[in-house]
Amino acid sequence: MNQTARIISIYAADTSGFCSALYEYGGMTVIHDASGCNSTYTTHDEPRWYDKDSMMYISGFTEKDAIMGNDERFVHDLVLAAKELSPKFVAICASPLPAMTGVDLEAIAYEVESETGIPSFNVKTNGMQSYITGAGNAFVELAKHFTKPAEKAGVGLVNVLGLTPLDFPLEGTVQSMRKWLAEHGFQVNATVGMDTSLEQIERLAEADMSLVVASTGLPLAKYLFETYGIPYVIGAPFGCEDATAVLCINMKMALAEGAKFKGVKMMVPEGARIAVIGESIMSRSLAYAIYAEYKVPARVLESVGDGFDDYDVSCDDEDELEAEIAKSDIIIGDPLFKPICGEKPFISLPHMAFSGRCFVKDEVQLIGRPLKETALGEALSKSLDQ
Repeated sequence: MNQTARIISIYAADTSGFCSALYEYGGMTVIHDASGCNSTYTTHDEPRWYDKDSMMYISGFTEKDAIMGNDERFVHDLVLAAKELSPKFVAICASPLPAMTGVDLEAIAYEVESETGIPSFNVKTNGMQSYITGAGNAFVELAKHFTKPAEKAGVGLVNVLGLTPLDFPLEGTVQSMRKWLAEHGFQVNATVGMDTSLEQIERLAEADMSLVVASTGLPLAKYLFETYGIPYVIGAPFGCEDATAVLCINMKMALAEGAKFKGVKMMVPEGARIAVIGESIMSRSLAYAIYAEYKVPARVLESVGDGFDDYDVSCDDEDELEAEIAKSDIIIGDPLFKPICGEKPFISLPHMAFSGRCFVKDEVQLIGRPLKETALGEALSKSLDQ
């Protein structure tokens, strides 16, 4: 049976991506689902609960609601909670059941906004896609409702897109990103997803360009390009100065050419001994860093299924992924992939969106750091020497 996992885990769903994307913006985010499911979406892969509150709720969808189409109760509860909590906005999304029964969440959001005067919107999810789709759609809806037209600053202002703990769980990630950008002559306009605010969303159009560091940020980058003419570059600044040089050059080209410039792919030569498994943008950035520092090509096995198309093979099916892994000598990926890698040298690179908090203590900060100074680089050096 295709797309059935008998050994490995699955990625966080689009509903979890929805929650992660909207966590810090002061809105009331609500998933239309059965009571008791809230923690699955909002806490399992969310380290920000330790120091930041967020208004995240579940609707308590029942069998009777599903059979009888009782949307009025949901509307009543939303209006009551919104009037009491006074959020900056109300965002709702669907789990599989209301998606299958055809609940009109757009109409519900319209009714809530009409009764409360609070901006309300639906983010399209169905619980069957990955976190990339949910977070990406949420960021776009946020921009559609709050970003204001503005003149470009012309001083190298950058929107960093795709920052959520599902891909970047380490504390200090945003600070590392800001440091790398400042060292290369750029200024941060907004960090969409983390260390952020609704005010940053309002001024997204002031940026001269966007840097997309993970696939969750790509839909927003495309929206800002199409709506405000803001060019975007794709890639995360992983590795040494030589590894990030191409990314930096592309960003400067984007600033120089403006709306004529769109994102480019980071190419790695063929003949790979190494396979990097995971989300495509971060995996390709790591593969490029490996080639820059070790002169050994690496291929990208995109394993999420709905990320950016910069990969060598897309393998969201376990059997296909296992077959592709067999073609490489060294594997880099989340530890939960190890059982399908046989006896091949395996280098751990935990991914919160895949294994949750199981291996968070083994996370590695790769932004603006030579790989050879990290535990991942040390393990890679030993594997290459064998």
